[in-house]
Amino acid sequence: MKILGKYPSLRMRRNRKSDWVRRLVSENNLTVNDLILPIFIREGKNKVESIKTMPGIYRHSVDKVNYIVDKASKLNIPLLAIFPQTPNIKKNPLGTEAFNENNLVCQTIRKIKKNNPKIGVMCDVALDPYTDHGHDGLLKNKEILNDETVKILVRQAKLQAEMGCDILAPSDMMDGRIGAIRKMLDKNNFKNVQILSYAAKYASSFYGPFRDAVGSKKKLKGNKKSYQMDYRNSDEALREVALDIKEGADFVMVKPGLPYLDIIKSVKEKFKIPVFAYQVSGEYSMITSAIRNEIFHKDSIIEALMSFKRSGASAIVTYFALNIAKKIENNL
Repeated sequence: MKILGKYPSLRMRRNRKSDWVRRLVSENNLTVNDLILPIFIREGKNKVESIKTMPGIYRHSVDKVNYIVDKASKLNIPLLAIFPQTPNIKKNPLGTEAFNENNLVCQTIRKIKKNNPKIGVMCDVALDPYTDHGHDGLLKNKEILNDETVKILVRQAKLQAEMGCDILAPSDMMDGRIGAIRKMLDKNNFKNVQILSYAAKYASSFYGPFRDAVGSKKKLKGNKKSYQMDYRNSDEALREVALDIKEGADFVMVKPGLPYLDIIKSVKEKFKIPVFAYQVSGEYSMITSAIRNEIFHKDSIIEALMSFKRSGASAIVTYFALNIAKKIENNL
């Protein structure tokens, strides 16, 4: 990059001298259209339960879900992501609660679409909220079975599409599941249902609070390194993304977010496809705890989210979505 001009005729600080000019020349901006709000659902009636490891985040019973959905709708947040805390009594080795049409996710989709039909709904396609071993797939002799799991995931995805889900988001990291789900959708006249592939999902230590939220942490036997990506690898992420695009993904996800900005940038530059970033539970809890203990300033929330936009993310799944949407609405 060739720089034209030199000091003192060129003074870079001139374009930083006032708020109005900083806003005028900003290269990236965060809007409400960039935000995806995750919602945790639990069983019961009239329940709003705090999540200890995620300060300020709650699980809502289905009858209470419209409280938070209405907030999101009024703030014009375009998309919600639904995650269930399945009771242990309903978990088993095969995760069969995933294709119960009255499970928490299905009830929630129906309720949201009845009361807020214009807001988008995204559903997680994976078995970890439903298995008694906490893995995303079927477990046999300490091995996660790929092809057998894909068949189950297709069944789960079909049910979610039938309930009215707008975006199916397979987060399981099984090989071939995007193609199998797209084939099922096309065959069953769900051609307009979109797929957000968790194409570059890394085996990360930043997922801990989320696993608390959905109740899989204490159930998890072993780790997920045999199917989630090795955090030492970057070229592998590009191969994963390329395969999922060929199989029919409409968007791709990079997860976690902040430690993987290089991956977001590489995927966006190479494929020119919408790339979503997931600011995961560990990132949220780390920033929140630092703010509450006066280690970080609260502006660190915006700074972190802006880093996703700067790296090329089209949208961000973030537990800060309501908070940030309010700030944007008030021009703060």
